[in-house]
Amino acid sequence: MTRRAAPSLSPPWAQWRSVVRDLDPGVFAFVMATGIVSVALTPAPVSDVLLLIALAGYLGLVVVSGWRLLRWPRRMLADALGPRGFGVLTFVAASNVLAARLAAGDFRWPAVVLFLVGVLAWLVLGYGVPLGLIGDTHRHPSLEQVNGTWFLWVVGTQSVAVAAASLAPFGQAMVVTVVGLVCWAIGLVLYLLLAGIGLARMLVRPVSPRDLVAPDWVFMGAAAITILAGARLLTLPAATHLVSRDVLTGALLTLWSFCTWLIPMLLALGVWRYVRHLVSLSYDSGLWAVVFPVGMYGVATTQLGKVTDTAWLAALGDYAKWVGLALWIIVFAGMLLAAGRFTGTRWVRAGKHA
Repeated sequence: MTRRAAPSLSPPWAQWRSVVRDLDPGVFAFVMATGIVSVALTPAPVSDVLLLIALAGYLGLVVVSGWRLLRWPRRMLADALGPRGFGVLTFVAASNVLAARLAAGDFRWPAVVLFLVGVLAWLVLGYGVPLGLIGDTHRHPSLEQVNGTWFLWVVGTQSVAVAAASLAPFGQAMVVTVVGLVCWAIGLVLYLLLAGIGLARMLVRPVSPRDLVAPDWVFMGAAAITILAGARLLTLPAATHLVSRDVLTGALLTLWSFCTWLIPMLLALGVWRYVRHLVSLSYDSGLWAVVFPVGMYGVATTQLGKVTDTAWLAALGDYAKWVGLALWIIVFAGMLLAAGRFTGTRWVRAGKHA
């Protein structure tokens, strides 16, 4: 009797190796989305569960990204300096969102460490990515290169402001507040500039249904995190000594109005893409770029309602956070199913080739 050979483990591991090699630069969007939904639901018990998931995801992705950097440094550098390069700023936002969440739970030193990591990463990537694009003499300047991930430049910058405002009560309030205000101002200017480019891309050139992807929601998410950062800074006495409270409040309400106006447009574009043109809807890591803006909108609206004593704004934000949780559950389930199908398929193939 011929004994059947044991299934080979090479094909599955080779496939996972290729997954790590070709990892999306914006992979930390999962941590961003999970972290902000956790912030939104604080102090509910589910918030702690989401925090643990976000921390586990963060540590796992740091290890995987470190392996990728050591094993395929040129590929990783090419991603960071290419049109998708702004996606690497999800690491900055993920670090700072977790810092803000840990600060809310009185985990001071882990929050400080993550904040410092986020600031350092922002300094390196926030300059490195745009300088890489500017210094690329072989590129052909075109609106074709612009996509929703470019707004992660704003999100990363404003995440520093959010984390700084969250850590101010723990000490060095003036220094941390100044850092927060400077980053908020930089992020606001970047948003205004990129908003013009982003709208020009959508209005000037022809858009196909497959061009409208989930990261376009970051357009709205960047506005939402700018609102949250400003609203958090309004709660700090040191900030209101440096910037007029009325001016800052007026700017935030204007930005909130624009942010809210964007939501029906993004929903309509989604219907146009998936219903009218029947583009298939399946799990993609880019879907976390939808969860994050919705969760951020809820947190920002609630915070703005509180600092302006506007009850209906705070209530609207409370409703939005549950929508964010529902979206998180749907996308997380899709991710698990996709991972299960991927693993199962690879093991079946391994057995057949044994």
